[in-house]
Amino acid sequence: MISEEQSCSQAAAPPIRVLIAKPGLDGHDVGAKLVCRALIDAGMEVIYTGLRRSPAEIAKAAVDEDVNAVGLSILSGAHINLSQRVIEAMRENGAGSVPIFAGGNIPERDFEAMADLGVTRVFPTSTPFEEIVKFIRLEAKA
Repeated sequence: MISEEQSCSQAAAPPIRVLIAKPGLDGHDVGAKLVCRALIDAGMEVIYTGLRRSPAEIAKAAVDEDVNAVGLSILSGAHINLSQRVIEAMRENGAGSVPIFAGGNIPERDFEAMADLGVTRVFPTSTPFEEIVKFIRLEAKA
């Protein structure tokens, strides 16, 4: 039997909080919503910003929600520009240490450029959800 003292000292860690955002004018969000569902099923708290958010809105939401990671879903082809703008906004809002990952129609030839900007990881379309969950568990600081 576990004593009351033991149960209090072994309190569960707070869940990892992840913001999933759709920057820019891209209006396709099925993939982002599927990632949200996979993260929730993995025990994470997910904040979904909805469609067509500005980099400033994404950074503000990340700070306001005190998230451990930010995921950008980008299908428009503007992944380099949008990622750079979100990362700059995150730094300006004091959240520059929060890992940022991106997913969507991002060609492999752009992965290095994304990493150079500060994107921690790129998940192209059709990446298994388990891979995304594992990455977040390793990278997010709860």
